[in-house]
Amino acid sequence: MDIIESILNIPLQDPPEEEFSSADLNWYKFGTAERHDDVALIPYARVDAFIIGECSNVECPTRFHIERGRKRSKGSLKEYKTDEYLEYKMYWCSFGPENYGEGGGILPSRRYRLNTRNRAARPQSMRGCTCHFVVKRLYARPSLALIIYNNRRHVNKSGFVCHGPLDRDAIGPSAKGVPYICNEIQQQTMSMIYLGIPEENVLEKHIEGIQRYCGSNAKLNSLASQYVHKLGMIIKRSSHELDLDDKASIRMWVERNKKSIFFYQDTSEINPFVLGMQTEWQLQQMIRFGHRSLMAADSTFGIKRLKYPLFTLLVFDSRQHALPVAWVITRSSAKPDVSKWMKALLNRVRAVDPGWMINGFLIDDAAAEIDPIRDTFSCPVLFSLWRVRRSWLRNIVKRCNNIEVQREIFKRLGKIVYSIWDGADSLVALEELTQDFVDQTTFVQYFTASWVPKIEMWLTTMRSLPLASQEASGAIEAYHVKLKGKLYDDSHLGALQRVDWLVHKLTTELHSSYWLDRYADESDSFQNVKEEYVASTSWHRALQIPDSAVILDDKDQLFAKVASQKDSSLTHLVWNPGSEFAFCDCSWSLQGNLCKHVIKVNIFCENWQGYQASMSYQSFKEILMNLWKKPIDDSISLDLSTAWTHQMLDQIQKLVELNNSNDIGCVVTKLPLKWVAKKGRTSLGKPPSTLTLPSTSQSNPVACRKNRKRKRLPRLR
Repeated sequence: MDIIESILNIPLQDPPEEEFSSADLNWYKFGTAERHDDVALIPYARVDAFIIGECSNVECPTRFHIERGRKRSKGSLKEYKTDEYLEYKMYWCSFGPENYGEGGGILPSRRYRLNTRNRAARPQSMRGCTCHFVVKRLYARPSLALIIYNNRRHVNKSGFVCHGPLDRDAIGPSAKGVPYICNEIQQQTMSMIYLGIPEENVLEKHIEGIQRYCGSNAKLNSLASQYVHKLGMIIKRSSHELDLDDKASIRMWVERNKKSIFFYQDTSEINPFVLGMQTEWQLQQMIRFGHRSLMAADSTFGIKRLKYPLFTLLVFDSRQHALPVAWVITRSSAKPDVSKWMKALLNRVRAVDPGWMINGFLIDDAAAEIDPIRDTFSCPVLFSLWRVRRSWLRNIVKRCNNIEVQREIFKRLGKIVYSIWDGADSLVALEELTQDFVDQTTFVQYFTASWVPKIEMWLTTMRSLPLASQEASGAIEAYHVKLKGKLYDDSHLGALQRVDWLVHKLTTELHSSYWLDRYADESDSFQNVKEEYVASTSWHRALQIPDSAVILDDKDQLFAKVASQKDSSLTHLVWNPGSEFAFCDCSWSLQGNLCKHVIKVNIFCENWQGYQASMSYQSFKEILMNLWKKPIDDSISLDLSTAWTHQMLDQIQKLVELNNSNDIGCVVTKLPLKWVAKKGRTSLGKPPSTLTLPSTSQSNPVACRKNRKRKRLPRLR
């Protein structure tokens, strides 16, 4: 075959099938005699259909993941070649590129792969498959994609087929006839087993999954039953202790799970222990939900009970629930150490999506280092009150027996926090508090020892940083409560001082729980799991309470009554309504949590006069006022502040209008036209007119046809 030196001479191909593979395309040699690649040119809109077709290879069924990616913005190049990329993504077979075989030998094979932590499951590990290809969205013609296939064969470096039914080294009875099981079905089955769902229910869902790919017959059902039973035995027999010595055990785990590690620093005389973990699924969720959105932190969990405290990074998913996307285990909170793992995490994300960025980062600890966050993510830092509120409420209930005293102390503490914008002296208010409740010896001693020395630091942080909303605080608290429930299981209390136990708990049970929650919601399956997931935050539970169930005390505004939705004869009292330091007498609130009754009452009070605004609103108002309050003689600063204020107000008005509109078309038609820069419309770097192609909608009606299987593609990434 002749070598094509110009990309303009490569014909465009668009197979009529809804999904197609490399076998349906003609491949051309592109490059020079010394160096050339097998390439094909297709419409960029049909890249998804090509990837799905490649995954459905009968001889080697698989999935492809994005191993590397880069992106350019339009207009960034003044001069460019015809094969320059606008977007670049390298897709690699999910059975590679690493070979997790111990000793470097060729692994026995199965037709499927398991992400299990037990080495008894070696045949299901990654086996060094070298099949991979590159998709380049052309800079000169963004509607087209150049596919460069580096290796079309599913073989390892030795040239042997390393997975699928053609693998001669497949072991076990009927190994070559095992049904194809994709990553999604594997993870679903493992998650259900880790969560303790009965085996017959796991098998039923597992068979439903494989029937989507292999149809239904008795032989496949029998093999699926064996598979589920074997997998269950492997998981039940697995142990977090890879070695009696905890340090040696965690080193072995890190060596075997490199794909789930984004930063590791072993203990030495100079450096402290730091372990940063993130699975491939968590990476996908971080890219999906974190981009141009918020991230949050659940800081230093288990500082008194665990050997090494746990730091969790969270994003807010489609239902605004906090979703863990990375875990960091370390005692060090020093700036250099925090900067190291934060930059390592950001580099990992941007290796897949170079344009990824966040709009804000929520912290919950006043002692947290802010500089590494700003330097790494280049975004504003917000402060969440959930941790201080939870700590105060729990200790008030624990150390004071009289409920009226509990209400009054919590209300007084709330007034101290709300007064940060009034210029009141917090130390004087604290002294009055301890004097007024001097008879509450147990609580006063605790508060004086634990909070008085650092209360000024916390109030200063609240005053200097924007405050997060109740919805965000409630979501972070919901994750914290779930994490605590998973880790502080009575049967595992003896293992709290082992790092390998903590890692095992996080990457198996907790990870499986959140994976199944998201899968149940997006696939509309596992209705019980979905219902629990939807109602997992107090904010969502509060939205289910009708306004008619709330009765306010119109006289003194001291309390509000909320009728129970489950028991019509039961009513909950919420004292100090309209405040984030409201006190409810329900059992969930008395445990220190932000309950649905408090949130509902606060939402209800927003429409009534005489109740104070939320702290997040007051914080936002203070920021705007500080921008506006500039000295008259400082003209440049005044102009800049005015510009910033109007810019923010304009964006807020557009968001409010978009949120309240039932027809997005009405909003779009009001937006001003944005003309392309004159420099971008000159002939410099402009492709010749011969490159202009007819509209895809006219030349190929098949490409415009709705792909009924297109929704499966995000699971590959």
